[in-house]
Amino acid sequence: MDTTAGTPRSISFYIRRVIGAILLVALAGVFFYSAYSKIYSDNAFDNFEWTLLDTGISSTLLAGVIARMLIGFECLLGLFLLFHIFLKAFTYKAVIAVLTIFIIYLLIVILKQGNTGNCGCFGDKLAMKPLNAIWKNVAMIAVTVLLMYIYPVKPFKYQEYVCLFLGLVAFSAPYLINPIYTGTNPEPYKKAINLDPLYNYTPAPTVDLRKGKHIIAFMSLTCPHCKKAAYLLQIIHREHPEIPIFMVLDGPADFQKQFFSETHAEGVPYVLFTHFSEFEQMAGSSVPAIFWVNNGVAEYKSVYAYYQLDPKYMEQWLKKP
Repeated sequence: MDTTAGTPRSISFYIRRVIGAILLVALAGVFFYSAYSKIYSDNAFDNFEWTLLDTGISSTLLAGVIARMLIGFECLLGLFLLFHIFLKAFTYKAVIAVLTIFIIYLLIVILKQGNTGNCGCFGDKLAMKPLNAIWKNVAMIAVTVLLMYIYPVKPFKYQEYVCLFLGLVAFSAPYLINPIYTGTNPEPYKKAINLDPLYNYTPAPTVDLRKGKHIIAFMSLTCPHCKKAAYLLQIIHREHPEIPIFMVLDGPADFQKQFFSETHAEGVPYVLFTHFSEFEQMAGSSVPAIFWVNNGVAEYKSVYAYYQLDPKYMEQWLKKP
């Protein structure tokens, strides 16, 4: 028994402190890994950014800003836990609040899409279905509540200054590591596209893409970039059904099931076009090729594919005479 400063301390006190320190470091580690797994992978970060679009945010630029802020906040919570910053007054409560919000979001995802795919909690590093992620967050909340009782560390001096420094590091890191892309408007193209081959075979598109305005995406069922573009297109189609989006898919029919399982894009109007030479004549040499077509003329092209698919610009284009 320790009697430092005249206060006897039992063995259970030190056991609680050791267990608390281990749990605290583990909890901080989960937040650090979560932030790292998203920000250090373009694929994972894009997917995380687009899940925000799936909630109804109408701008890819705004979604990019919010995504980086959320990653920065994850990093901040990890730092606050590790450095014992306002644990009882703020950090523990913030952890519980954030995890509760994540649980509510994951429940919405399950209601919309079912318990399928990767929720993106740990980017591409560790695939996790939404329901598994909910149980993970519940476990983290339980650990946090336990820490509130067994590890209520008193605040030390000058925490305010340390807090400001850690906040600066946490919120600036996502922008420095993965700078935000601001060129979301499509690039002028002005080239006629012969879409007649689409109607020379069956099945043919149920809408005449040669008349009026359409966002036409030529994609391969096996192309990873095409899958990312299709994932974003299905979000835009669901949130903005007035935007006329159509997908022309190339590849073996056997790959359709996997393509739609990963992209959830089966609700977007599409046709499977397996005549490669004619597909290439329309799409060009690389996919995804996404054209903004007005009466058979591609007025714009989303050169950087999924980065230049902002519904705000699509709606502006549709309103032009």
